[in-house]
Amino acid sequence: MKIALIGAGGKMGVRLSQNLKDSRFNVAHVEVSDAGRDRLKAEVGVECVDIEAALDGARAVILAVPDTAIRKVAQGIIDKLAPGTMLIALDAAAPFAGHFPERTDVTYFVTHPCHPPIFNDETQLPAKRDYFGGIAAKQAIVNALMQGPEEDYAIGEEIAKTIFQPILRSHRVSVEQMALLEPGLSETVCATLLVVMKEAMDEVVRQGVDPVAARDFLLGHMNILGAVVMEEVDGVFSDACNKAITNGKKRLMRDDWIGVFKPDEIRESIRQIT
Repeated sequence: MKIALIGAGGKMGVRLSQNLKDSRFNVAHVEVSDAGRDRLKAEVGVECVDIEAALDGARAVILAVPDTAIRKVAQGIIDKLAPGTMLIALDAAAPFAGHFPERTDVTYFVTHPCHPPIFNDETQLPAKRDYFGGIAAKQAIVNALMQGPEEDYAIGEEIAKTIFQPILRSHRVSVEQMALLEPGLSETVCATLLVVMKEAMDEVVRQGVDPVAARDFLLGHMNILGAVVMEEVDGVFSDACNKAITNGKKRLMRDDWIGVFKPDEIRESIRQIT
């Protein structure tokens, strides 16, 4: 099965190219920049072809390009795709925002990595230090068949499992649900609160706590507190901790913070991203 990989010389494109290299897929690599072409040749050992040659006979086309470029790239190639071709996005933002062109005889598939979980069984290098995934540590993925025949889901999932391997689990969701997960859950909430935690650590250091001690204390508590909250262990917080959480939420969180998951707010967040 032939796959056209557009943006093959970018950071994500090179990762995908590595995992596709020894797969059953015949991959045609497309990269517009000279630096990207050189990177792909040096790190993966493959040459690029022009877009027409890549799309000729391709069963699937992967868009490994930034969210802000999806609309332009998709519109530029849509008329060159044969009926039944699968167009794959690596993030829900642009498809959710309506940046895929109108064409009913082309399949649209969206996939995204969950990244290796904090609680895992990786004990050996390099898996233990593979935080992003797609190299050595197992990770879950989420997939959505946005449009197209049901039998195409299995093809899209196989490609997704290949480019993001090794795989822990594969989940089927809708594009709308994927948008709730990102940017909603992962970026608007999780990334924001992690940045706040880092700023809090910096503040206690500013007030005189040794930087290494502060980091050890925060990361250790993130580990055990996260294990309790996520029910990784059978445990409960102390009464003092529960009181601190009650007081802390009042001080740190707006009463209506959960509104970031309202459809209008998700759409506005994605509009800004794309």
